Amino acid sequence: MSDPQAPPPGDSHDRDPTFRDPHTGQPPYGQTPTGQPSYGQPAAGPSTTPVVAAPLSEADDRQWASLAHLGGILSFLPALIIWLVFKDRGRLTTTEAKEALNFQITLFIAYIAIIVISIFLALVTFGIGGVLSGLGWIVWLAGVIFSILGFVQAKDGRNYRYPVAIRLIK
Repeated sequence: MSDPQAPPPGDSHDRDPTFRDPHTGQPPYGQTPTGQPSYGQPAAGPSTTPVVAAPLSEADDRQWASLAHLGGILSFLPALIIWLVFKDRGRLTTTEAKEALNFQITLFIAYIAIIVISIFLALVTFGIGGVLSGLGWIVWLAGVIFSILGFVQAKDGRNYRYPVAIRLIK
């Protein structure tokens, strides 16, 4: 007489957990190798808490802080990426990337305002819209100059404060 609690013959409990397909070396379909969790099961082992990145050295902190300013020549994206990646790793990088990002966002708002106003004025009158597009070039040139000044200051380890910036990121 058989045990009613025992699984029927041929059930997965009778299989050898170390069995591998002789051709592929993999366990049979539906089984996982010994010691590995199956799909959807939590992995056994060390804790899954996130690892905090190491703080930046002083030289790296200055480098990333200065690159946040210099990236402003392109747009606000370099400063945003540097701030998001390094904001908890270096004091100077955090401060300078926020400052550069705020300045670049301010310039972006100015560009949008100039474009909207010049399109509106171009529809009303032909001469004033061209003057405003020249103002856009002046804003761009000022952005390049102030970004380079910020780069030089941050490279030397000093904080730089842009003369005009809406401080949206605190």
